[in-house]
Amino acid sequence: MYQHILVPLENSQTDETVIRYVQKLAQHCGARLTLIHVADGHVARNYEQLNLAPSEEMREDKEYLERRQQALSDQGIVTSAHLACGDPADQIIGFAEQIQCDLIVMATHGHKLLGDLFLGSVTRSVRHRTKIPVLLVPSSP
Repeated sequence: MYQHILVPLENSQTDETVIRYVQKLAQHCGARLTLIHVADGHVARNYEQLNLAPSEEMREDKEYLERRQQALSDQGIVTSAHLACGDPADQIIGFAEQIQCDLIVMATHGHKLLGDLFLGSVTRSVRHRTKIPVLLVPSSP
């Protein structure tokens, strides 16, 4: 069974479905969760290189992660949270390897192939570039 699950969140309505799913999975397996959100605005992508102050987006994302972490902890699930900055796929993969999780659970958006080609797909990139199993949860329509 899974012991440590990484859950990338977007700070959007899409997170609701994946949170409900992963909460049940973690309770069933007795797994701990690590939430990650990758801020990818201009300030976030240049935060360290240019020694910038956190943007409003980054502050809001951090507060969002803390609320999500607390809600899961209140359900008895050991949960931590991490705010990363930069390219979402790169940050998710690097952090997953760093914390040595044994599963990544992500929401899908239903773009399908053409949407992924034009819009890009963090989910597709993570799934194809890591050896860690990735469980894709369809987002609600």
